[in-house]
Amino acid sequence: MDVALAAGVSEMAASSALNGGRRGSARVSAETRERVLAAVQRLGYRPNANARALASRRTNAIGVVTNFLGDEPNLYFLEVFSGVIQGATAAEQTTAVFTLGSWDEAAARIPALCDGRVDGLILLAPRLQDDGSAWLPSHTPMVSVHAERPASGVVNIESDNESGACQMVRELLARGHRRILHVGGPAGFSGADQRAEGYLRAHAEAGVKPAPGHVVRAPLSTEGGREAMQEWLLHHRGRPLPEAVFGGNDAIAFGCIEALRARGLRVPDDVTVVGYDHTLMARWVDIATVRQPLHEIGRRSVEVLVQRIEAHRRGEPYPGPLNIVLPTEVVLGATLAGPRRTRLTIA
Repeated sequence: MDVALAAGVSEMAASSALNGGRRGSARVSAETRERVLAAVQRLGYRPNANARALASRRTNAIGVVTNFLGDEPNLYFLEVFSGVIQGATAAEQTTAVFTLGSWDEAAARIPALCDGRVDGLILLAPRLQDDGSAWLPSHTPMVSVHAERPASGVVNIESDNESGACQMVRELLARGHRRILHVGGPAGFSGADQRAEGYLRAHAEAGVKPAPGHVVRAPLSTEGGREAMQEWLLHHRGRPLPEAVFGGNDAIAFGCIEALRARGLRVPDDVTVVGYDHTLMARWVDIATVRQPLHEIGRRSVEVLVQRIEAHRRGEPYPGPLNIVLPTEVVLGATLAGPRRTRLTIA
């Protein structure tokens, strides 16, 4: 080995120094490592990544598998992925993104990704048709984020959707709102269903019966929120205007604001509007929302995945929990106020 010869060390010492990453290897001294790195620089040596992966039985690469819905920028994904990149950088992992046209492809596509190109996978908001026990490869550790259902051998990380929604509706009720419209995400999406349950739980705890027809569902997008709000207003002409609107996510809340303003209504002077997620756009416009720690979820997903990879290499079971739930918090913003003193009627 030319590097070992130039540094005046054994091939084993040179290999340990080169494969130890930025922190180095405990098998060689700092002085030996510096000599090897100096030789590398003089010779212009570049390690063969494939050969290194074969020798160490790891690629130091992780994959993120997801599916993009619609044409709008997915701010939820960007927030989580930002945390993934931060976590991967800290763990000295490279990151690859694999996109699916639909989660219906998962049973065919995911096993094909477990061919040694990555050491583990993060499944972002997977909607699997079953628990994957018949097709998820056991030789590739996996972590999911906000999974629709438990998957065999996969650690899931999520936030407490029901609690977050309940906290927000409690805040609205405490400020005196009684006619609270919930424009939630699609029925059958676990996160959307949990947030709707939180809306109902807050009302039940306060002894307040939700107004009839004040829970509707919409796609998780600005367009979805706008169209759902427009349609609801159209079908409720002559009836009292909601005092507050709770969007199932920030994008839905933005769409509701657009629909209300198009009718000449002011937010929050006429109607309070709140969202869920605390995405970058929500922070820009100071919308009241529920913060779920998306960046932290992404970072933790890498941390847990690396722990699973290391345990798998040692032939040991992963010692941590299979479901990790992070707390949420209400973020007050400029779109939140108390109810009007006089009731408005939908024109």
